[in-house]
Amino acid sequence: MSVLENTISEIICSGAENHHSGKVRESFTFANGKRAIVVSDRISSFDFILGTVPYKGQVLNQIAAWWFRQLDGVVPHHLIDTPDPNISVVKNAQVLPIEIIVRGYLTGSTKTSSWYAYNNLDRVICGLEMPEGMVKNQAFGAPMITPTTKPETGHDEPVTRDEIFERGLVPEDIYTQAEAYALKMFALGQKKAAERGLILVDTKYEMGLDAEGNLMVIDEVHTPDSSRYWVADSYEARMAAGQEPEMLDKEFVRRMIVEAGYDVENDDQDPADFMTDAIRLEASKKYIQLYEKITGESFAYPAEGSARERIEQALASINS
Repeated sequence: MSVLENTISEIICSGAENHHSGKVRESFTFANGKRAIVVSDRISSFDFILGTVPYKGQVLNQIAAWWFRQLDGVVPHHLIDTPDPNISVVKNAQVLPIEIIVRGYLTGSTKTSSWYAYNNLDRVICGLEMPEGMVKNQAFGAPMITPTTKPETGHDEPVTRDEIFERGLVPEDIYTQAEAYALKMFALGQKKAAERGLILVDTKYEMGLDAEGNLMVIDEVHTPDSSRYWVADSYEARMAAGQEPEMLDKEFVRRMIVEAGYDVENDDQDPADFMTDAIRLEASKKYIQLYEKITGESFAYPAEGSARERIEQALASINS
């Protein structure tokens, strides 16, 4: 079985009490009170599922676990254990209906990016005005927090801080604490990334409330799906030459899809139609490269055999 044929697209767990399927993750709750999150190999971009990328789920799960360990004692989080390369056992949470995006640089290629807002929306994003005279991929003077809604279906919607309160999405005290957590994590993320020769450009965080109503970080932290990374050594030279930074993140896939013919302005196109096997394999290499770059550890390829069967057996053990 080739690596392209052995990717994890969907997982079945008949013993789960509840199951929620997201763009990339499958969440299962069991009668014993445990919750397991399975990170699939699905890749999402432009708010569409493009297909699968070999080993992507393992990379995301293990990078997130590495970062959660760095957050111990810094901010509360949901991770308990990782019994399988693609599985995290976590605390249950009441999920906040927003995502908090922290941006350190003026960049991006989608309609929700800071670069799009700079050129098309009078330099305003989520009610915040960006400085005049900036160039693409330039650092902001200080990180910007630009939240979005997180609907069950449809596209994420940029939202201002005031709109969050006006619409009753999140209480002001909880949201203020969430912003503080986000900035603290982003500062730590940039510091750790710099130690590895990388620039943490921007990222998104999801948070929720535990059983006692305490805020905690959930989902993933600083993975290539939730974050943008550039190679630090070449950044200045490439900026001076008018070139795009050398990247290690999902933005690579977005650009390959666009280069293959996808028009982000054309709502009638499906970007998945432009996702080739060559892009899938190249993206897999990028994900593994970033895992090794961030953690300083060699990527451990899983044992041969059906990835889906391995994961479903692990879920059965968690439920026992």
